Order: sequence, then C-alpha cells, then structure tokens
Amino acid sequence: MLFTTAELRALLGTPLSDERAQLAHDLADDAICGEVGDRLSDPPQRGVKTVALSVAARSLTNPQGLRSEQAGGMLQSYADSQTGVVLSDDERRRLRRAVGMASGAGMLDIAPGVVGPPVPVWRPV
Repeated sequence: MLFTTAELRALLGTPLSDERAQLAHDLADDAICGEVGDRLSDPPQRGVKTVALSVAARSLTNPQGLRSEQAGGMLQSYADSQTGVVLSDDERRRLRRAVGMASGAGMLDIAPGVVGPPVPVWRPV
C-alpha cells in the first residue's frame, strides 16, 4: 500500500468516499509500477509516498488534465496532449532515484570520463 485513505483525505482537505480513494490509489500504483516495475519494496522506499499522493490527488482534482491561461481579457483552456494519470518528468526522476534506477535509463552517455585541457585551434588571421 503506497498510502492510506486517511492520508489522501488529509492532503485533499475534502470529503472523499472510500471507493474514490481506492481508485486514486490504484491509478497511482499502476502509473508508478509502470515506471519502476517490481523495484518497489514493502514498505515503499522513501520518496515514493510523496509521488504517489501527488499523482492520486491530481487524478481526483483534475482527471482530464485541464489547464487554463488568461492574458488580459482573453481566456484559453486546453487539455494536455496526454490525459489521465500521467507522471511528470520530475515525478519520474524522483521515483527512479528512490528505487535506485539511473535517471537517464535508456539513454547512452557518450561524454568522456576525464576532460583534458582546452585545445587551441589555429585560424588564419
């Protein structure tokens, strides 16, 4: 269990049925397990609860990912390209760090391990 219903209720500060709390937990759990797989421990590593509660609260308060902007008298509303329960880049980084995964998994690091002194380049004047 990533978090309790009481913790989610306290974070939201609003009444919440057990069914909605369980759904929010299941959605957060699914998103997190989809990112870090079976690397979660029981109890979860430090930092996982924070992400799980944030994801669950967001899924309850803004399930469609609706956003709005206002500039002067003009108001624009739009939905994210991905709707539903989606982890932010920051949440992904925090989860991967919490379970001991490299933050850049799937990316090739081609930078040299040791950088030497700068090499002057000759250019005719």
